[in-house]
Amino acid sequence: MAVEFTPIEKWLEIEVGVTATPRRHRTTEWSADLLFKKPWSLSDKVEFMIGAGPEWLHNQKSNAIGGAAVLDFMFWTSAKRRFGWYVEPSYEYSFGRGHERSLGVSAGLLIAIPRRH
Repeated sequence: MAVEFTPIEKWLEIEVGVTATPRRHRTTEWSADLLFKKPWSLSDKVEFMIGAGPEWLHNQKSNAIGGAAVLDFMFWTSAKRRFGWYVEPSYEYSFGRGHERSLGVSAGLLIAIPRRH
């Protein structure tokens, strides 16, 4: 689950997210990240962002700080950008013991929350 907001239009988007990864015969692994993204509108219905930021990782044995880098592709169903879907390849690196690294791909539904003016 993640929430994204735009403090500087067409320049900076910030994403705050939490991920739970269930493991067979072990406790669920958790991660939380704070990503700073630069957006580009490729068309009325397609957006691209590149971003990076810190990450906190927790499993049954330890806590660690890490970093994450993402590419974010968003495809909207209309030019009004109310509903759509996304694909987000990512790379994560843990600064904790073992220096674990991972590649991942997330995909899902986008639902815009209208702004109040």
